[in-house]
Amino acid sequence: MSKQQKRDRVDAIITELNLERCRHTKIGGAFVRGVSGGERKRTSIGNEILVDPSLLLLDEPTSGLDSTSASKLILILQRLAKTRRTIITTIHQPSSRMFHMFDKLLLISDGHAIYHGKARDCMHHFSSLGFVPEIPMNPAEFLLDLATGNLDDISVPESLLPHGSPDPQGFRSQVIRHLQLRYKQAAGGAGAGTRRAAPTEQLRLAVRSRNKDRRSIGWLQQFAVLSRRTFRERAPDYLDKMRLAQAVGVALLLGLLWWKSQTGTEAQLRDQVGLIFYICIFWTSSSLFGSVYVFPFEKLYLVKERKADMYRLSAYYASSTLCDAVPHVVYPVLFMAILYFMAGLRRTVPCFCLTLLATLLIVFTSQGTGELLGAAILSVKRAGVMASLVLMLFLLTGGYYVQHIPRFIRWLKYVSFMHYGFNLLLKAQYHGHLTYNCGSRGGCQRLQSSPSFGTVDLDGGMREVWILLAMALAYRLLAYFCLLKRISLTPL
Repeated sequence: MSKQQKRDRVDAIITELNLERCRHTKIGGAFVRGVSGGERKRTSIGNEILVDPSLLLLDEPTSGLDSTSASKLILILQRLAKTRRTIITTIHQPSSRMFHMFDKLLLISDGHAIYHGKARDCMHHFSSLGFVPEIPMNPAEFLLDLATGNLDDISVPESLLPHGSPDPQGFRSQVIRHLQLRYKQAAGGAGAGTRRAAPTEQLRLAVRSRNKDRRSIGWLQQFAVLSRRTFRERAPDYLDKMRLAQAVGVALLLGLLWWKSQTGTEAQLRDQVGLIFYICIFWTSSSLFGSVYVFPFEKLYLVKERKADMYRLSAYYASSTLCDAVPHVVYPVLFMAILYFMAGLRRTVPCFCLTLLATLLIVFTSQGTGELLGAAILSVKRAGVMASLVLMLFLLTGGYYVQHIPRFIRWLKYVSFMHYGFNLLLKAQYHGHLTYNCGSRGGCQRLQSSPSFGTVDLDGGMREVWILLAMALAYRLLAYFCLLKRISLTPL
C-alpha cells in the first residue's frame, strides 16, 4: 500500500470506531492522563483491524466499562461484523440489550459446551428442556446461572429433582452433566470430538483463505517505521532537562574539583588518575541503568506485536539500539567538552579525540551490557538488582581500587569492560616517556615508574579499542538472541 492508502485506511478506521474526537490524544496510563476506558478499548480494536483480519478474537472487551460505553462498543462490533468479518468475544454478565445484539452463542460449563446456536433461540431451547426462570430475568443472567449450576429462581425438570435430603453440590453437578449430555445428543455425537465439531467446523469455515503470495513490507521499511516510532516515544527521555542537567552539572562539578589539575607530583598524579576512573564510573552507571530497563518496560506490547507478526524482531532491536545511541553520543561529547579543559587534561587534538573515543566505547559497551541483562531477565526489579551487582563487580575489578588481584580470581578483570576502558583512558592521557616529580632529589621520573600505572603499560598499544568494540558487539548479539528466545517463549 502507498502512504496515502495507509493514511486513508487509518482515517476510515478512526471514523468507523468513532474516535475522531480523540485522534490527537495520548492513550495515557497510570501516570499520564489520556483517553477514556471506552476509547481505549476501541483504539485496541482499531489497532487489530488495521490489517483487515477476517477473524477477530476479543477477550472481555466490555470489562471495566459502564453500561452505556459497553453498549456503544457492542454496536461498533456489530457493525464491524457486517463487513465480512467474524467476531468472537468472551463476555460476562452482559446487559439484556447487549445480549440481544449477539448473533450466535456458545455457552460453556466446566469446559464443555451446553448450547451452541442462535442467541435468540437459547431461551426456547432451555425451556424445551424444562429449565424456565420463575421470575423476570435477564437472559444472560439466566444462562450464567445454568452454566454454574445456580438454580435459584429456576424451575428444573422433575426427573432431576432430588429425593430425600438434597445435596446442593451434587444436585448442581447432576444438572450440569444433564445439560452437557443433552447438548451432546442434540449435536448427534457420542464423544467429545463430536460434541465440539459444530462450533469448531463453523469457526474453520469463518476464516477466509489468504493469498499465500501476500508479502509484508521489507526489513528496511520496518526498521524505518520502528525507528520513527521509537524515537518519538523516547524523545521526552532523550531530551529530558534533568538528564541534560546531570551531564552538565557533573561535568562542571568535576571541573571545579579538579580545576587545572597537575601531574607534577605523585599525589597530583594520583588525583588526576582518580578523576579518570570516576569518568569510567559515571558513564558506566549512567549507560548501564539507562538501557537495562528498556526491554522489561516494553515487554508487554513487544510480545503482543511479535505474536501478531507485525515486524521482525531484528528490525525492532536494531531500531531500539540505534535510537538509544543518539543520547549516548550527545551527552558524553558535551560532558567531555566541558570537563576536559576545566580539569587541565592534555590539550592536544590526538589526546582529546582518543579520550572521547575511549569514553564513547565505555558508553556503548555499558549500553550493550544493560541491554543483555534486560533481555535475559525481562523483569524491571530483577534487572535492576542484577545491574547493580554487575556494576559493583566491574567497579572493583576496574584496576583502580585493587591493582593486584589474587591469581585465583584474576580472570574477573578480563571480562570487565571497565578494566579495558580505564586502561584506554590512561593511555590516551599519559605516555611512558613523559616525566613527573622533577622537584625531587632524584630528579625527573618516567610516568611508567609511578605506582598508579603498576599494571598498565602506557606504551603497550591500543588493543583495548578492539577489545571494547568486540565486547560491545558481542553483548548486543547475546542480547538479541536472549530477547529472541524470551519473547518467543513468553505467553500473551
